[in-house]
Amino acid sequence: MIYLDTHVVVWLYAGEVEKLSTKVCNLINEHEIYISPIVRLELQYLYEIQRVTERVNEIVADLSDRIGLKIGDDSFNKIVGSTLDLSWTRDPFDRIIVANAALNSSTLLTKDQNILENYERATW
Repeated sequence: MIYLDTHVVVWLYAGEVEKLSTKVCNLINEHEIYISPIVRLELQYLYEIQRVTERVNEIVADLSDRIGLKIGDDSFNKIVGSTLDLSWTRDPFDRIIVANAALNSSTLLTKDQNILENYERATW
């Protein structure tokens, strides 16, 4: 089980695989792929500020069909509880995404340097 950070979802949907490392592409092809539910909200924010042109449900449905993307279903209360020790970031999206991956002892695919430096299972 591998979790994707929001920017990875955007690049996969847009077909911008050249932005992904070879390692990331291999991991996506070899594992079950998940996103935290908060990624859906972050994608909606990006849509509202016109940084992405498609609605979140279209993005998620397309990636579900293409790569088998699933949405994690951990309890929101458990996820938020896990964020309390992640004081290395003030970004609520990053905290929840990392906490969700950590709850499942999962790798998180991200290019975010702060996450890479602070979450031992983050990789690029």
